[in-house]
Amino acid sequence: MENTLLTKTASPTISFMPPKTIVLVGLMGCGKTSIGKRLAKRLELPFHDSDHAVEDAAGCPIKDIYNIYGEDAFLSGEQRVIARLLEQPTHILATGGSSFAYEPTRELIKGNAISVWLNADLDTLVARVSRRNDRPLLTNGNQREVLEKMIEDRYPLYQQADIHVQTLDEPTNTTVDRVIQAMTDFIREKYPSYYVLKSVL
Repeated sequence: MENTLLTKTASPTISFMPPKTIVLVGLMGCGKTSIGKRLAKRLELPFHDSDHAVEDAAGCPIKDIYNIYGEDAFLSGEQRVIARLLEQPTHILATGGSSFAYEPTRELIKGNAISVWLNADLDTLVARVSRRNDRPLLTNGNQREVLEKMIEDRYPLYQQADIHVQTLDEPTNTTVDRVIQAMTDFIREKYPSYYVLKSVL
């Protein structure tokens, strides 16, 4: 792969080539899709969304998969879809909120990709998910209470991700900048052959 990433971009300067697919993990509403699309553009990589891929494979919305087949069937099917996506050339992959919390999928991602946890606080998550009605795990009960329980259950699992980035109520590109900086530090340490210092002109 040529060093096509070593061109002038917005700060911070990109000084690495991703050695593996970058998988974004975190709770619903943390910004995986919006951040993932912009990150892919900045890194000149393809973008995939596992939720969309699951819906394409099943031929119906995720909400219907949950209602008809149940959560276990969804998680199993999602694992198979993510496995296929990880066989593709290096890209940015946004995953569902339950993906990294499901042990078989988590181990699959840990073994085949670089995982980035987008860690959002409760207030940010509540504000974002309230704008949508396609979240099957939020259709019953108080959304804030459900998300609070998810944070309690899943954040200890998300902590197993390679890279942790706090997501705040801020412009998406600002968060993307922090993701790139965190990825730069990680790749420089773990994959030094993929880290290339940019010449100062």
